Amino acid sequence: MGVYIPEDIVTTMKTVIDLDDEALALAAKELGTVTKKDTVNAALEFVARRRERIEALLDDPYAFGVGPDIDDPEVMRGARR
Repeated sequence: MGVYIPEDIVTTMKTVIDLDDEALALAAKELGTVTKKDTVNAALEFVARRRERIEALLDDPYAFGVGPDIDDPEVMRGARR
């Protein structure tokens, strides 16, 4: 007979995995972390938020260096010299 634990109570779990020590060291250096746990969690968070960062860039018409003057013929004439 098992014990029922509601899903909203469980926020973390222990998992045993093999890690590439060299990649882990490089990631720790890049992320500024010290422990394996912190490095793995920071890397997971970074990747998980990547889509949000990409969407924010795609939603911002000026994110790629295109300003509101791109539609101004006078400004564009001067830019083509």
